[in-house]
Amino acid sequence: MRVVELKYMMLHQVWQLGVKDMKAVPLPRPRAAPKRRAWILAVAAFIFIALAWAYLYSPPHYTSPVRDWLPGRLPAEPARELTDEERASRVVFRQILTTPPVRSKNSKIAFMFLTPGTLPFERLWEKFFEGHEGRYTIYIHASREKPEHVSPIFVGREIHSEKVTWGKISMVDAERRLLANALQDIDNQHFVLLSDSCVPLHNFDYVYDYLMGANLSFIDCFYDPGPHGNFRYSQNMLPEVTETDFRKGSQWFSVKRQHALMIIADSLYYTKFKLHCRPGMEDGRNCYADEHYLPTVFHMMDPDGIANWSVTHVDWSEGKWHPKAYRAKDVTFDLLKNMTSIDMNHHVTSDSKKVVTEKPCLWNGAKRPCYLFARKFYPESINNLLTLFANYTLI
Repeated sequence: MRVVELKYMMLHQVWQLGVKDMKAVPLPRPRAAPKRRAWILAVAAFIFIALAWAYLYSPPHYTSPVRDWLPGRLPAEPARELTDEERASRVVFRQILTTPPVRSKNSKIAFMFLTPGTLPFERLWEKFFEGHEGRYTIYIHASREKPEHVSPIFVGREIHSEKVTWGKISMVDAERRLLANALQDIDNQHFVLLSDSCVPLHNFDYVYDYLMGANLSFIDCFYDPGPHGNFRYSQNMLPEVTETDFRKGSQWFSVKRQHALMIIADSLYYTKFKLHCRPGMEDGRNCYADEHYLPTVFHMMDPDGIANWSVTHVDWSEGKWHPKAYRAKDVTFDLLKNMTSIDMNHHVTSDSKKVVTEKPCLWNGAKRPCYLFARKFYPESINNLLTLFANYTLI
């Protein structure tokens, strides 16, 4: 109403001044009322906050089309021009990650055993698998000798295997060989790598629900500036792998089908680690591909798709080249139950600072126990494990 009155007064002034003076008299611009501007700003702010919240905190199993093209969801383009090999690799990885996984009416977990020969805990694993036929498959990579089986469920589960040397790329070759065989079964939706010294910490139903219901793959990955971390990096990995991208982690992974496909599809980064991450490199450095290859590749290509810890418990507290191993006398109910209750994962840098990083193990955003399996157990502990199994695996 006030705006109309102002216009009327100005028109009256113009009429009195005459045509000659009309250009000198500025007409007032209508302005939005302060309340209306505030309302518009409030609505805009609400829309922005709602979109940001939906993007950052969407449900675990929901993939928004918006997230597929927003910056940062997939690998950022480096400032330099990509090589032909990098461009091709990124196309393949992007296609795998954005293609909806094939749905199976009978989803199974592939249990992949990397062993030199006979599996000493077959009777324990048989007890773990009992009554769950059709929900799991077993694959055995025996690198030295054909295993002798005491459990029928392991008979005929060996794949074609090659020699494996500790610390060399042949360890990664064996992992990829296991995955390639397991991926042939379309019902295999999750893939767990285990050693001959691994044992289950929970019953099958708990493990199945934990892995099948998770929205991430469990690949250990952290930054270690020390001699057992980034000191192992070689400049020969440039330009595709920079030192800032180099990561470390446990080799014992558990991955979803899409990530398993990425691992066997990769050629570029695998070759970099095959050539430039090995024992006895220049300057006295010893690089072990099984500790660095997967953590580095997934940190670069899909950092939001991994949990940054392994579901296999390993105790490195003794500070030796190998983790703590458990004799028969060490295997007690309290030991095993303590392992099942750990809900924080931690990493320690190998430099003089010994920086400790502790984070909660988040399963779809909720804090849960970290570990489903554990190593490293001596064969002599089998009887204790069998006796305790029914008790320590209770949920």
